[in-house]
Amino acid sequence: MAKVPEDVGCDNQECIQKDECKRNLIARQKEAREIKTFSGTAEKGCGKFIPLEK
Repeated sequence: MAKVPEDVGCDNQECIQKDECKRNLIARQKEAREIKTFSGTAEKGCGKFIPLEK
């Protein structure tokens, strides 16, 4: 499986991990080079999750 670059954002608002994911943050802040919707659901996150830095 190809690795998704870290500057690709995600606009999935259903994903359980959306509030802790760097991809969702950069999509909302319009900093992403490209925006996709990955496979997260209300019960599970997707395999493209990047944790926010603290």
